[in-house]
Amino acid sequence: MISSPRALLMAGAALLALSSAAVAQAEETAPAADAGAVENQVDGVVVTGARTRTSAVTGLDMSLRETPQSVTILDQARIQNFGLTSVNDLLAQVTGVNVEKVETDRTYYNSRGFDITNFQVDGIGLPLIWGIQFGDLDTVLFDRVEVVRGANSMMTGTGNPSATVNYVRKRPTDTFKANAALQYGSWDDYRLEADVSGPLNATGTVRGRLIYANEDRGSHLDHYHVNRNVYSALLAWDVTPKLTATAGYALQDNRSRGVLWGALPLLYADGTKVDYSRSASTSADWTYWNVKDQTAFTELDYRFDNGWELKATGTYKRFNENAKLLYAYDNPDPITGLGVKGMSGIYPSKYENFILDAYASGPFQLFGRTHQLVVGGQTSKSTGKEWENFSGDTILYPAVGLWDSQQVAEPTYPGAYQASDQTDRLSRFYAAAHFSVTDALKVVAGFNALKLKSKGYSYGADTPRDEKKVSPYVGAVYDLSPNVSLYASYTDIFNPQSERDINNRNLPAAHGKAYEAGVKSEWFDHRLYLTGAVFQSQQDDLAFAVGMNGTRTVYAGLDTKVTGYELEATGALSDQWTVSAGWTQLKVEGQDGQDREYLPRKTFKATTTYTFPELRNLTIGGAVRWQSAVSMVDIAPVEQKAYGVVDLMAGLDLTDQVRATLNVKNATDKTYLTSLMWTQSYYAAPRSVSLRLAYSF
Repeated sequence: MISSPRALLMAGAALLALSSAAVAQAEETAPAADAGAVENQVDGVVVTGARTRTSAVTGLDMSLRETPQSVTILDQARIQNFGLTSVNDLLAQVTGVNVEKVETDRTYYNSRGFDITNFQVDGIGLPLIWGIQFGDLDTVLFDRVEVVRGANSMMTGTGNPSATVNYVRKRPTDTFKANAALQYGSWDDYRLEADVSGPLNATGTVRGRLIYANEDRGSHLDHYHVNRNVYSALLAWDVTPKLTATAGYALQDNRSRGVLWGALPLLYADGTKVDYSRSASTSADWTYWNVKDQTAFTELDYRFDNGWELKATGTYKRFNENAKLLYAYDNPDPITGLGVKGMSGIYPSKYENFILDAYASGPFQLFGRTHQLVVGGQTSKSTGKEWENFSGDTILYPAVGLWDSQQVAEPTYPGAYQASDQTDRLSRFYAAAHFSVTDALKVVAGFNALKLKSKGYSYGADTPRDEKKVSPYVGAVYDLSPNVSLYASYTDIFNPQSERDINNRNLPAAHGKAYEAGVKSEWFDHRLYLTGAVFQSQQDDLAFAVGMNGTRTVYAGLDTKVTGYELEATGALSDQWTVSAGWTQLKVEGQDGQDREYLPRKTFKATTTYTFPELRNLTIGGAVRWQSAVSMVDIAPVEQKAYGVVDLMAGLDLTDQVRATLNVKNATDKTYLTSLMWTQSYYAAPRSVSLRLAYSF
């Protein structure tokens, strides 16, 4: 049972102190690290502390220890070692983050009891993103991924007190570098990557980068197949020694067929569990879900002699979707296996975002000390248009167990109509200061002022909205010693919502408060980072599904309180040995019984690698994910018992330029459901193996 935040803080501090004492004892006997050899990453995890910095929380460039919130960073080495080619696989390794694969091509993420709705690229928020990932987002475009847990109103202005995911792009490099990779895995998974970067003129003032990836893969699921192409081109130009202009374009074209819209009905009509094969699917070969995601950006960065920086970024994002979907519903008869029905529709859609963000940041003097300040603003326009072509045909499934060999026939469609046309305009102004109060005490204070206006209609309802909010943020870090710091932070929550009530009106924005406090420490010359945190979030008027009105889901605004704690260790125990481990525990108190039992209350994530330089840089490693039991209620309770998944890897330099990496995912072949967020689900992939050959020029 989770106790009060104060008790949690004391318990977390005690656990961290015990861990720190053990580390300190080991550190006394460990060989001193060569300071010149310490880099920003060591074989799979970011080396934290003074050398690793992030601006994703406040817009200020601060080390992780100076940042008064929980931050996890996954770097390029981790991505390569564990074959994390999709964001779903990557986020599944992050402490406190749950990946809800409710369908094959639509994924939700949650953290600290709430859906993750805030996503950034290079610190630029994508406004009014619903927190749903359509298709697979490829990691080949990103150098690293930063995850800030808790509310992040300073840099996003909106969203749940869950987490903010910041994707940091690969950029053109000062020196020439090139690499290519081939990969083959279970279910005929073929993958090709290429990445070329370097100067384009003799002085190096113009630099470019080209990135490409293609993945063509089958699946353990019947019917399902994906082909994904990823392209990116970036150009950086040092116009003057102080001014750099950067521009880039990226396209991810994800084409899936045999897709799941919804998933398997898990219970028979009498409430007993249906015994499906792990490959079972309610889909058919004629279904598809094609997603084309394009982003173009331009950036100007001017650096003044006094340490100040002025940066302006313009972003255009276009998302096109075209899907022909089949949804199965009703529970089958336990004797005949019949009774499952289907519905189908074709859903083209187009979304566009125009975003302009500009800020200035730098040092200033006050009371004889140096502090940091950031002041910025953002304006954006988002449009979304959706069409629906819904079939009125009666679709009947064959008996359970015959869905692979006896697929349902494709129905007829009457023609499309425009179901939704919405425009959102978001403007915000933000400012924050990092005050060096004393050598030991640092305080961050700031605010975000936001105005949101919407117009349009969606599936028969007008969607006007006119809301504004000023959200304050304050945090403090106090250094107890050169190795250990205490921290605390507070922020308001402002979360606009698109769900509709019984009267078909948009719900007002959810609002609330979020608190976090904890301990951070660094060891082994800043290479090992240990944290313990307690948190509490109260969110009022949050949308929850409370019933149906015909085919429309009806929502009501209810109050939710989440308390919990996290413990995390990440970094390196030696030049050869890296570790990353995190434990999260939650208590969710919802109004009217809305406690969301599909959320695991306890999760554990851990990865480790060890490298033998004398054996051609042989690296062996493993990753573990564990979660407590979850459940939901259909016509009877449905439960997924607690389970753990183990992944293994081994990498070896075949030559000075060629490296081979073997990955075994779900090495123990654990059988489990991907999610119980909805009352339907499907089975996760059994054991799979892939081999990757990477060539560096």
